[in-house]
Amino acid sequence: MDSSRRQKIMLVDDNMANLAIGKNMLKEFHEVFPIPSGGKLFEVLERVTPALILLDVMMPEMDGYEAIRRLKADRRWSDIPVIFLTSKNDERSELEGLSLGAIDYVTKPFSAPLLLKRIANQLLISSQKKELRNYNDNLQQMVEVKTQQVLELQNAVISTVAELVEFRDNMTGGHVTRTQKYLKLLVDKLLELGVYSDEVSQWNQAFLLPSAQLHDVGKIAISDAILNKPGKLTPEEFEVMKKHAAIGVEAIEKISAKTEEHAFLRHAGIFAGTHHEKWDGTGYPNNLAGLDIPLEGRLMAIADVYDALISKRPYKPPLSTADAERIIIEGRGTHFDPALIDVFSQVTEQFAEIARLEE
Repeated sequence: MDSSRRQKIMLVDDNMANLAIGKNMLKEFHEVFPIPSGGKLFEVLERVTPALILLDVMMPEMDGYEAIRRLKADRRWSDIPVIFLTSKNDERSELEGLSLGAIDYVTKPFSAPLLLKRIANQLLISSQKKELRNYNDNLQQMVEVKTQQVLELQNAVISTVAELVEFRDNMTGGHVTRTQKYLKLLVDKLLELGVYSDEVSQWNQAFLLPSAQLHDVGKIAISDAILNKPGKLTPEEFEVMKKHAAIGVEAIEKISAKTEEHAFLRHAGIFAGTHHEKWDGTGYPNNLAGLDIPLEGRLMAIADVYDALISKRPYKPPLSTADAERIIIEGRGTHFDPALIDVFSQVTEQFAEIARLEE
């Protein structure tokens, strides 16, 4: 056998004659470590990790049963295969050894061919197990890489769609990016403060935050004449504009109908359909009020209105971040969820910084 493929075998037996005989049987094919006691085994294991352990059962101080219990209890050594060597020849002893984790049971006196064959079989099984674990680990890594690639592709498509909406609504550049960042600020603060934590802790932010980019996707169906009108909308035009929330939900539902149910699409539909609802029930499209408005919509309402206030629009100049902050806080209990406004009040400086950096 190629010496580079010789595997380390530990032979543990308190009988010096057995150690000498066993080493002579095995040394042609394996690198053998003769060890005279269970206690000494663990000293050697601190320096050497074997491919297999041949373990005598009947030893003073620490017998084979106690030794294998310690081996299996330590993560460093629990996977090392153990073959019991014993002069006992009864089913009860064999069953006890196997139940403790031994992979085989060889009775003394043993023949060299039989012992070598038992060792070869168990080393092959151990090698195959390692290969299978490596394969599974590599497969898991491949799945994770592919999943990440799919997520990146999904987010790229979403960003492109959101940018198309922004391009049509040509006075709101950066709105999607900023609102996503405002939303993350609020969600992180909710988690920190424990506000609505039962619900927020269940969200996967890898899906939640990108899905927020689609909150205004329904605007893609609104005419340019209304979307970019250089002045205040008439009541009739505003009614048309308000339809973008329901249109967005409908578009996302059509996507959902063609794919498996997904948290990303659920969040996207909620953002699109509820970010114009108001705490007092005077919002649209469904006049929801209070906690009947999903939390995603209540959060996006703050981010969306804040950004609208600081942004230049065809019908108004931009307001300062201080004025936007004041108006948002004044909407506590009417437009906005009071608990969320209390959270917003603690991150106003970060909101202003995002507005400044993303101009």
